[in-house]
Amino acid sequence: MKKYVLVGAGSRALYMFAKPMVTDWRGVLAFEGVYDANPVRARFLSEECGGIPVYDDFDGMIAAAKPDVVIVASTDYTHHTYIVQALRAGCDVISEKPMTIDEDKCREILQAESESGKKVTVTFNLRFAPYFATVKELLLQGAIGDVYHIDLEWFLDRRHGADYFRRWHAEMKNSGGLLVHKSTHHFDIVNWWMNSRPVEVHAFGTRRVYGDDRQDHGERCLTCHRKDECEFYMDIEKDPFLEKYYRQAEEVDGYLRDRCLFDGRIDIYDTMSVNVRYDNDAMLTYSLVAYSPYEGWRAAINGSKGRIEVSNVYSNADMKQGEASRIHIFRADGTEELVEVNTSAAGHGGGDAKLRKALFEGGIEDPLGQQADSSVGAESLLIGATANRSIAEGRAMKLPDVSPTLVNRSSSR
Repeated sequence: MKKYVLVGAGSRALYMFAKPMVTDWRGVLAFEGVYDANPVRARFLSEECGGIPVYDDFDGMIAAAKPDVVIVASTDYTHHTYIVQALRAGCDVISEKPMTIDEDKCREILQAESESGKKVTVTFNLRFAPYFATVKELLLQGAIGDVYHIDLEWFLDRRHGADYFRRWHAEMKNSGGLLVHKSTHHFDIVNWWMNSRPVEVHAFGTRRVYGDDRQDHGERCLTCHRKDECEFYMDIEKDPFLEKYYRQAEEVDGYLRDRCLFDGRIDIYDTMSVNVRYDNDAMLTYSLVAYSPYEGWRAAINGSKGRIEVSNVYSNADMKQGEASRIHIFRADGTEELVEVNTSAAGHGGGDAKLRKALFEGGIEDPLGQQADSSVGAESLLIGATANRSIAEGRAMKLPDVSPTLVNRSSSR
């Protein structure tokens, strides 16, 4: 039975990993410890999971628990630190997306993985969601021939989208912005559908709704004198999870979960457009907005023998649907086909549960290539990181080479 430890005690850490490990996967794996920079939050997670040991520091947890696998679900900018330390301690790693936030940290991870001989797996749950997976199956079957171009539009509503600007994500140094933190999901799906490697990016980004509006606001919603008139007011005390895990823990580190959306610290974009060229000359046209009146996405996949159109509009970030989602195939000969996919399952349309099975069970056949390694994680995050550089420098940019330096392992021991 493999031993696992967890870094991070936020909502994703709790609901994606911690709770399922002590319920659905009890007896299959051993959950041996949790560490979070905020010990109050780590203690709350432990209590909900039957008293899992809480550690004061990461190194101490590794030394005491001696895990086989470290799950990293901390803030994005800390991922590389824990991944590299875990690899060097002889552990495999499961990392939440994005694997990290920039090319230097990515290169450091790949180098440590190469030198250690251990493995990094990145959790791209959308690959496992039935709707996205069915599209992949159709492409592999040649439903529209070779893929030449994908047009993907993603839109976050004024609850989900706005929330990134309240949190640590709102600063580029912490998250790489939405083009890394959020879009890494979307870029990975396109890379997977394309079955090709991204090589060049040209991007644009700006802030149109969130960020400093040069008006008088409070530091946070809870105490703001304008909360009665603000469209985006959020009452942290009315959300049981936020009240417990963040409001009751903020005295430790000063992290306010309901920071003002119009704070001057915000430097990430809420409006983004990205063009990507692949090594087979296929292309992606992508956009993301974080202030839509409703939430969802739509895509058109154009190939040598036809076109696939897909879309999903949903009312929550979980992507659960009450009815089947449709895949519309238009063929060059004028025929059409409609494929319906059940997307009623919770957990990102059923993707979370299927992903956990692949992570924890092992030995599962993977005909669609749904399981993502470090190279896959690198390609998606590097599109976003390179897009950020393209926006800053106002030009198209090639993706950087982050290949690890070859190491003679026998001489390095």
